[in-house]
Amino acid sequence: MIDQFRAVALMVATISMGSVTGIFQLYAYTVMPGLERTDDRTFVGAFQQIDRAIINPWFMISFFGALLFTGLAAVLHLGSDMRAVLPWIAIAFALYLVAVTITLAVNVPLNDQIKAAGDPDRIADLAAVRARFNEARWARWNLIRVAASTVGFGCLAWALVLHGRR
Repeated sequence: MIDQFRAVALMVATISMGSVTGIFQLYAYTVMPGLERTDDRTFVGAFQQIDRAIINPWFMISFFGALLFTGLAAVLHLGSDMRAVLPWIAIAFALYLVAVTITLAVNVPLNDQIKAAGDPDRIADLAAVRARFNEARWARWNLIRVAASTVGFGCLAWALVLHGRR
């Protein structure tokens, strides 16, 4: 029975981390480059709406679930006969913890700052709001999230392979 819990926790961790990794990558490869090419009003308004839209139960389940289920998978593999899987899960957990920390320390405050600027139709200096947002900083830290979560996802995928070999 515990083996089934281990397998399920590891699968859910892998799926949720893969989902969040895809979201981070989508921002890096499409959303931010697309927004970069827009005027200030479009950038501010679109970013505000995208950020409001992403705060939803499905994203939150994936974002926090990846950390929770990766941690659970690690705990369930402690002291088991599957210890070869544990280092891969632990590395994935540590890397994703980096991504979560960056999100909460860098990206979310910048997101909140641009949303706090208010309705773009009522902002006198949209260029200043965009400049204060510092999209280059946001994008740079997002690339670190992409790298950390992608490698973490790969580690979890490998842990699944090792788990399946047992």
